[in-house]
Formats: sequence, C-alpha cells, structure tokens
Amino acid sequence: MYKNLVPAGALALAAVCFSIPVFSQTKPASGEPVKAGFVYVSPVTEAGWTKQHDEGRKAVEAALGSKVRTTFVENVPEGADAERVIRDLARQGHQIIFTPSFGYMEPTLKVAKDFPDVKFESITGYKTAPNVATANARYYEGRYLAGIAAGRLTQTNLAGYVAGFPIPEVLQGINAFTLGMRSVNLKAEVKVVWLNAWFDPPKERDAAMALFNQNVDVIAFHTGSTAVMAAAQERGKLAVAYHSDMRKLAPDAQIVAVTHQWGDYYTRRVQAVMDGTWKSGTVWGGVKEGMIRVGDFGPRVPKTVQAEVLARQKDIASGKLQPFAGPITDNEGREVLPKGQSMTDAQILAMNFLVSGVQGRIAK
Repeated sequence: MYKNLVPAGALALAAVCFSIPVFSQTKPASGEPVKAGFVYVSPVTEAGWTKQHDEGRKAVEAALGSKVRTTFVENVPEGADAERVIRDLARQGHQIIFTPSFGYMEPTLKVAKDFPDVKFESITGYKTAPNVATANARYYEGRYLAGIAAGRLTQTNLAGYVAGFPIPEVLQGINAFTLGMRSVNLKAEVKVVWLNAWFDPPKERDAAMALFNQNVDVIAFHTGSTAVMAAAQERGKLAVAYHSDMRKLAPDAQIVAVTHQWGDYYTRRVQAVMDGTWKSGTVWGGVKEGMIRVGDFGPRVPKTVQAEVLARQKDIASGKLQPFAGPITDNEGREVLPKGQSMTDAQILAMNFLVSGVQGRIAK
C-alpha cells in the first residue's frame, strides 16, 4: 500500500512492461533452496492486503516445493523498523526479499545498496535499482467492475467509500468505481470519507457507520482491515470486498470482491532467482495479466448482474473496455478528458482529481 503522495517520479511507471532488463544474478548454490523473505505492514488476518500477499507466498511454496524456503515478518511499521527487518533478512542469507508496502520503498533501496547480491521486489514502489524491481497492480480495473455491480444494486443511488490516503492509487479507485456505477446508473453518486490511515479497524468501522447513517446502502473501501465489511453485515447493507474474498466475514453484505492475485508473479520472480535470470524492471499488471480479479459474488446479486460484470471483465482483459475513457469531467465541472480519448498510463498514475458524481474533495 501507499503511505505518502507519489512524487512525479512515479510517472516512470508509465513505461509499463513485464521486464525491463537491467541486471541478472548468478544461480544459488546447486541443490540449495532459494531463501525468499517477505515483510508485511500489518498482521496476517483472515482477509485483506497482507493476507493476499501471504497467499502469494504460500503459492510460491506450493509451486516450487523443496526448491524454496520462505519466511515472513508481519506487522512491520514503515520507516526505521522496516529498514531493520529488511536488513536482517538480507543478513540471514535471503536471496530475494519482497517488501509489499509503498512506505518500504526507501528502506528497501537503502538496504539494497549494501547487499548487491540480494534481489529485492518493491511492491507498489516506483524506484528501481540494479537489484531492486518494482511491481504494482491496476486495482482501478477491478473497482470499475465493482462499480457496475453497485450501480445495479443500489436503491438509494448513493454509495459510500472509506478511503485511506489521498494518493493517486486511491483516487484511481474512487473514480473508477464511480464511473462504473454511472455507466449503468446515471443517478448514482459516491460519498467519500478520508481516514488518513491504512489499518485502523475502529476508525474504518466508524466511517462506515457514519456513511450508512447518510442514506448510503452500498459501500466500498481502500483500507487494510475487514471492519467496513463487518459494519455492512451488521447494518444489513451491501459492500464491495477489497483485497480478498470476505464472504466468510460478511456473507450477506458482500456483493462482489476485487482481489489481488500475487502468486504467479511471486513464483516467477523466485524461479528467476533460481535460474539465474532475475532482472530488475517494472510491472503494472491488471485483469489481463491475472493480477486483478473480480468475482466471489454474494447471494444478493442476481445472475444477470453477475453475468454483466464478468462480461465487462473480459472486455477489460481484451482491451475493448477502458475504465478511464472520455468524456470525463471532474466534480467541479471541469473537462478532464474529451470524448473519444482514453487516459494514458502517465495520466492515470498522476491522477489528482475526483470525477463527476463523487461527493467531497481530496483530503489535504
């Protein structure tokens, strides 16, 4: 996850691809398993951001068996603590270390300078080095699809959105969700509450309850816990799960889940270390690459709506549907993109506005 606003340097990610060759390392000693380390910004819970990355770690173990040995450290704050943990993993002989939180980017780069033979994967970061690669997912594609379901199911035409920090990734999600809703329901609007926190279950719950008290009947969120889903379940409202399938926690509330699938990417990167073919580079994958998936429909979603969402998912995968296609107007009436154009990756990565239909402003 991100913690701070992304500088203009993030636009380097606009050169999206699945490998930008920079540097490769020699193979590990013959017969020795690759040691892969993972650093998590929150505890491993039943569902959520960290859960999905831990599922990716388990997928590596399942795919590579005795050829790999993984370890993880959970609930590591961004900053000095992260640097200490990452450095410890490098000293312990891990050949590849995954750091999935934006606030880990600088600590990762700092440690990487001191351990040039160790490979690092900065997940959601944007700065690379000869032994540091970056990867992120096009979460907004899933948000658009979830918006279609929400737009079909809302009775009040008002959705809520509990948001962490006002950074481009979060703005992309809010805007895509709103555009998805309004693609099937022109009356739909989205009310946003900013938390300035990623993982704070009590605050997440309070924000959801406040939105429900303002006529919201379907809710989405960009935070790290399951608190919003639990609140929706308690109040009899509808909710979009994020990161993970959360039907176990909100069996009646969940209409759909936007899930992140890291297993394939993580496995390929560990395999590359094993083969001696690892290269630094940048990845920004979405529905097409299997890194984002929408599904896990709840019982209150008609089959026709499920079919519609899945059909649009195929359209995104094929390139037929672009979530950020014009005309797009911001919520202050200014034209952002004319009809017939689609936003470039650079524009998406630098997003700093809220689309028409969003109630509220970008938090300072």
